Amino acid sequence: MNSRSDVLEEARHALEGVCDDVEETVTVLENRRPTDERAATQATVFGALANEHRVRILEALREGELCVCELQVVLDAPQSTVATHLRTLREAGLIKSRKKGKWSYYRIADTAVFELLDIGAAVDVPADDR
Repeated sequence: MNSRSDVLEEARHALEGVCDDVEETVTVLENRRPTDERAATQATVFGALANEHRVRILEALREGELCVCELQVVLDAPQSTVATHLRTLREAGLIKSRKKGKWSYYRIADTAVFELLDIGAAVDVPADDR
């Protein structure tokens, strides 16, 4: 397994044929690297979106909050399945919940979720890749 220094040395060597000032280029490229925290947050959000059931839940919540039993109907799935997906969405910060008596109601945490869903729907995915 290559260490980080081996990987960077290999990249520096490859850059010698592409650019005039390798060290400056490496510095510029290192500055383009997102922070670990930013990349982890993005991976968590996109990981939560990478499931059809969770996307269906988010789309259903577009019209307003719903309880778990209503989401069971939306997904045609048992309570345990719905609860698992809701937990993933909540941990990713995509939904919020509130308790009313013995019922839990779920809603979209931020309207940016709708933008993500709309962008996903707008991408022209080739039929062979679906």
